[in-house]
Amino acid sequence: MPHTIQNELQALLTLRFSNGLGNLRIYTLLRHFGNAQAVLAATLPQLREVEGIELKTASSVGGAAAVAAAVQELERVRLSTGVKLVGWGLPGYPEALRALHDPPPLLWVKGELPMLEVVPRTIGIVGTRKASPQGIAFTRQLAKELAQAGIMVVSGMARGIDTAAHQACLEGEAVTLGILGSGVDVIYPAENAALSRKVVLITEHPLGTRPAAYNFPARNRIIAALSAGSLIVEGGVDSGAMITATNALECGRTVFAVPGRPLEPLSAGPHKLLREGAVLCESAADILSEFGWDKRVAKAMPELPFEQAAVYRALEGVVLLDDLAHKSGLSVSEAQTALMMLHFQGLIQELPGGRYARA
Repeated sequence: MPHTIQNELQALLTLRFSNGLGNLRIYTLLRHFGNAQAVLAATLPQLREVEGIELKTASSVGGAAAVAAAVQELERVRLSTGVKLVGWGLPGYPEALRALHDPPPLLWVKGELPMLEVVPRTIGIVGTRKASPQGIAFTRQLAKELAQAGIMVVSGMARGIDTAAHQACLEGEAVTLGILGSGVDVIYPAENAALSRKVVLITEHPLGTRPAAYNFPARNRIIAALSAGSLIVEGGVDSGAMITATNALECGRTVFAVPGRPLEPLSAGPHKLLREGAVLCESAADILSEFGWDKRVAKAMPELPFEQAAVYRALEGVVLLDDLAHKSGLSVSEAQTALMMLHFQGLIQELPGGRYARA
């Protein structure tokens, strides 16, 4: 990692751990000074010139405790397998998050985060944890069809609708992003531990952060911002899924809602959204049509020798060589040879950073 990026990440972490600085104030300071290192280099009078930064807050910027916490967190990330930090203004930070009035200054990411445009080719799918069998079945069918059409699914790794959406997207052989209300090393619910190893995990919380009720509404705004549109499958009028819908509208995104049975409590949220102008969704075709996205027909897996077939199956989304070897059960050298043969056949593509994906 270039030294300048490391310095900026440490500066962003220092702001993140400074007392009295939430996302909005950090973002205000970053826009005013240009980057986190410039914020920390600013004098007290210069900080006071920034709108919304009072004396108490300005005095707490870059304190010794915050610097120590930043250094410690950087080291914890360095020692954590597959975890990296993505910072505001640095390469890899999702442009889509600029739709938020309070974008997170830092993201902790586990897995290979795809490049996300201002309005990415992704759909957020959310709903109740206590989903009906019909809701689960609908979600699985729709998410798989979206994945087969080349659309990424974003959700919150919760029980019910979220889990069904992630699983079906993987079955459709597409990348799926799981936005957490905890650290990327703290999977909640615990039964999704196996699923979490196949999902690109994203959070704005440091390693070791336990799930807390107040983290989830904030998590929903990231789901909304990273999605071109958010689909609400089932949920009450006061559910977290409805918060995601509100966040989506605030980001200028499209809201989709699935109609349900009359008087059914789980239909109340989607029906309210439909009355307020949400796009009715009865199939993946409704979403693809709304955005003018071409449907991509999923290709059947070609006939391949054992090693090549194992690597090809393991290529779910964008994957590093070491991860491919682990998932396919091959040695690194065997996986590398198989990759070379698949590349010769035009079945895979090599991406920057030693990453691979199906062609």
